[in-house]
Amino acid sequence: MKASSLVRPALIVLLVIVVLVTALWLLQRRLIFLPDTAHPGPAAEAISGGRDVTLHTADGLALTAWLVPPAGPSRDMTVLVAGGNAGNRGGRAPVARALAARGFAVLLLDYRGYGGNPGSPSEAGLALDVRAAYRHLVNEAKVRPDRIIYFGESLGCAVVTGLAVEHPPAGLLLRSPFTDLAATAAEHYPFLPVRLMLWDRFPVAEQIAGITVPTAVVYGTEDSIVPAEQSLAVAKAAAGAVEITPVEGADHNDAVLFEGDELMAAVDRLADRIEGES
Repeated sequence: MKASSLVRPALIVLLVIVVLVTALWLLQRRLIFLPDTAHPGPAAEAISGGRDVTLHTADGLALTAWLVPPAGPSRDMTVLVAGGNAGNRGGRAPVARALAARGFAVLLLDYRGYGGNPGSPSEAGLALDVRAAYRHLVNEAKVRPDRIIYFGESLGCAVVTGLAVEHPPAGLLLRSPFTDLAATAAEHYPFLPVRLMLWDRFPVAEQIAGITVPTAVVYGTEDSIVPAEQSLAVAKAAAGAVEITPVEGADHNDAVLFEGDELMAAVDRLADRIEGES
């Protein structure tokens, strides 16, 4: 067999691989960020007492969000909720209702590009968005920083952990955190050099190593998107006291990991720990 007859197929395979890797590199944010771009409607229609607020980012965007008051006796704490990589705040209304029912005020954030908001999501952009949410709570809603709990869901864990480095909260609730984005990407694309390809890092374990506030980590034992081992590694890396809550049999997007009793009880216990230290 002639050498040329072997080289040509090999070159074709190599070309296909190069094209595929290049396409994934260029389109990676479309794979990472999966926003529901539709506006979810007025807050009051989704959650009793909820109201629409506008967050102003440092790069000039006006983002819509929902602010929800406590539905019962107030715990005098506000939970800043940063969602995961998909959907919008409309799909997280049950989270806000469950927290409000336990006496928490809630700011339900939508990132740029989500829920009718302008802009396109990126690691740097989401960092600006959550800082705008923090400024709104402190400057507009007049919430004391030591009465704010950051609640991150999956990708949102990275968002609030990054915020906590700059503005420590009263406490930190991380639901299904990953160690960093590349580690999770490698689970799903083991054939790609993801650490070399990714533009966005979201280094949760690295950042939480410098955060000393009371922390709670909640994860599903059957999580098919973020392996449970990564959530446990984040908990182990935390500099502060950590309570770990495994939700047996739960997968990443199961309802129990959005508004389930075990998750909400973990928020309650975190608030109790904060009260005990104040």
